[in-house]
Amino acid sequence: MAGNITLTMIKPDAVEKNLTGAILAKINEAGFRIKAMKYLQLTESQAGQFYAVHRERPFYNSLVEFMSSGPIVAALLEKEYAVADFRELIGATNPANAAPGTIRALFAESLQRNAVHGSDSDENAILESDFFFSQLERF
Repeated sequence: MAGNITLTMIKPDAVEKNLTGAILAKINEAGFRIKAMKYLQLTESQAGQFYAVHRERPFYNSLVEFMSSGPIVAALLEKEYAVADFRELIGATNPANAAPGTIRALFAESLQRNAVHGSDSDENAILESDFFFSQLERF
């Protein structure tokens, strides 16, 4: 059964370019409800922990460095079929392959600087949401 939550992070590149409002508007227009949200800067250790699943991949170190390079906005989103619908809304990881009108097609500049993170499974959505938000921070 598909879950109803997903986690997104508006990445440092998009925050730096003042795209947070435009991205949140797209999320709202797509019918997602924001259940929790915070503005923060990850330490290298926190970014490394969050992306630990990629530790053996060649891009891991640059990903950790990038994700700790500036502030992000983390948000817990709710909608039926949240993970699948959000993945469709954000588009392909590589913005060159993202469908027109998707968040990455509109706002991303490269494979790494691709504006947003989105959970890739219901299981990861739960783990990632728990990484950022306590039960007291969810509405």
